Amino acid sequence: MHPDGASRLVTLAPRLREAFLSQRYDADTLMEVLGDDGHDALGRGEPVPVRRAAAGAGLTGTLIRLLLTGDDCPRSEAAAALAPVDVDEAVAAGLLEVAGDRVRAALDVRPMDLGAGNRWMISDLDGSMRPRDTAPDHVLGVGHASLSLLRATPTARTGSVLDVGTGCGVQAAHAAGYARSVTATDVSARALEFAAAGCALNETPVEFLRGPWYEPAAGRTFDRIVANPPFVVGRGTVDHTYRDSGLPLDGASETMISGALAHLAPGGVATMLASWVHLRDEDWRSRVAGWLPDDGLEAWVVQRDVADPALYVGTWMRDAGLDPRDPANAALADDWLEHFARAGVEGVGFGFVYLQRTDAPTSVTAEDLRHGFDDPLGDEALDQLARAAWLRSADVADARFRFDPATALERVLLPTASASVAAAGSADAPEADEATWREVVTRLHRGGGPRWQHEVDEASLQLLTGLGRGELTTAQVAGLLATARGADAAALTAEATELVVGLIRHGLLRPVAGNS
Repeated sequence: MHPDGASRLVTLAPRLREAFLSQRYDADTLMEVLGDDGHDALGRGEPVPVRRAAAGAGLTGTLIRLLLTGDDCPRSEAAAALAPVDVDEAVAAGLLEVAGDRVRAALDVRPMDLGAGNRWMISDLDGSMRPRDTAPDHVLGVGHASLSLLRATPTARTGSVLDVGTGCGVQAAHAAGYARSVTATDVSARALEFAAAGCALNETPVEFLRGPWYEPAAGRTFDRIVANPPFVVGRGTVDHTYRDSGLPLDGASETMISGALAHLAPGGVATMLASWVHLRDEDWRSRVAGWLPDDGLEAWVVQRDVADPALYVGTWMRDAGLDPRDPANAALADDWLEHFARAGVEGVGFGFVYLQRTDAPTSVTAEDLRHGFDDPLGDEALDQLARAAWLRSADVADARFRFDPATALERVLLPTASASVAAAGSADAPEADEATWREVVTRLHRGGGPRWQHEVDEASLQLLTGLGRGELTTAQVAGLLATARGADAAALTAEATELVVGLIRHGLLRPVAGNS
């Protein structure tokens, strides 16, 4: 790219926006032109279905073929689609490059709906549509990790947001939809250039600062922090700035998590993607908790997946476009795996970390959430933190509760052995009776959010049935049951309180308004 190409790209942005608006090169039109099948093909990096769908879409189709499938286009067609932007001006700005008597895209400029209307995001071409090497300073587009963080980020209105490691600027653009001010940082000058050009294209005001980690925001606090840092668990080298931190193993995640408190305003919330290693003889929960200060944070750590070392290394090798059959690449993979083996790494966990600044000792809830669910996690995170705050100050034994409306009871029954044998030996279908079925598990389900499940026994269910009406406190229900069973009331109250706390944390039980 020309040394001052980014500044030219920013300068170009207002007229490029005019061209895109004129040709309806936006997220809605893209879906309209491509349809579900073509849009899915675009996500898979398959140019032929996209190209075919765009063929009859006029100048909008030209922009799709030029900027998304990476086709070489006649200069005259590109000029018509980009007007009032001049083709030579676009080449000088680094948006296009000359290919003989044609031009092609040098950058990916993609319309997306991030939840608050259309946005255009600028990034480097990733090689999915036209083979190309991934440069060390490659600026990644909006991939699966970015999209998962978008869905996991709380979007309730707030004041200031700090986006650490902004990359192409997608999290900053998203934050502009719910915050009064946004500050974005990155160690990569190229990433900041693209993010600034994208914000100019979207007419989105964002403050950009260059530097590593939290350094550019030293001395400042924010209502929210969002971060998709270079969290890849590696060898401590930097092969690609968008993913490699230069810190060994999970040092990048430790740096982000341990440094968040200093930049959160009172009550402020940080949302970040993170990775952590699973070591022999060490619980991953303890490892992550050890990165937090002793005071000042409520933490919710959610592990969404765990990969074995071989799968993890292979995934990131393919991400960089490296053929594992090539001897040099095979040596790199071997060195990476050997680094893991020496450190005792048995797996790599991945997930979300939510941190809220409090005035209390640090409290950590770290748990697996590896099953599928549909609801975005962002709103749930704020609710989770609010429930944790309630638990910090409440007397659960002296409080009253109701079931969340989405809570359901599930009983799983299997046929008894005798019923199975009888059915197999008889042509007559026996009538179902109590001897036919045996109950193997009883669960409480939460129908929304992360769809938590809790297994309960009949004694617990009896207690919860009495408690869920919202009329008696936990201690009162436990006392009544203790009398009926001839049990110790204090011991039963302690057991009931432990059960109730777990259900409150997961939102299956809700405190009744007016609790003392």
